[in-house]
Amino acid sequence: MSEVRETGSRARTRQAIIDAAIEVLGQNAAATLGEIAVAADVGRTTLHRYFSERSDLLTAISEEGQRRMNQAAERARLDDGTGAAALRRLCQEYFDLGDLLSLIFNEPQLVTDPAWSDDGECDPRFTALVERGHRDGTIDTELPPTWVQSVLWSQLYAGWSYVAETGESRHEVLRLVLRTVDGAVAPKG
Repeated sequence: MSEVRETGSRARTRQAIIDAAIEVLGQNAAATLGEIAVAADVGRTTLHRYFSERSDLLTAISEEGQRRMNQAAERARLDDGTGAAALRRLCQEYFDLGDLLSLIFNEPQLVTDPAWSDDGECDPRFTALVERGHRDGTIDTELPPTWVQSVLWSQLYAGWSYVAETGESRHEVLRLVLRTVDGAVAPKG
């Protein structure tokens, strides 16, 4: 996209395209730019004015994904309460990202951007959450933060796959995901 200052209308159109792309590609990773333009209620020419190449759109989606994930973590209040309670809130917030999660699971190259990279390490806020759970007795001390993070992501993937395969309500599937994550990280007897 050119270095033109975005007006309110341009910013809204750009965001509508990104939102539509997340929704459409989250449901069908092979969707065309034309399908995205239809979903965004813009012409294909308009879409190309904002994103001349598919790779430009994917870069914008990656940036939007990072923004949404950070906002979800903020809403989860990772520093509040027990470690397990914070993990539960984070799981709920991430689950609500729906189409974005589906897209990330189906297009893992979106998260290969260095800004997403953690070199196999957890976000420091997540590590602190798990360590707090170890200290307060709500997360099994034998489970390292990277393992807990893997459990979280695998259950989010399982949940969204289950929604897509069965048509079960998001509310019910979130209940199942939370029950599974709670049980997986709880100290054993």
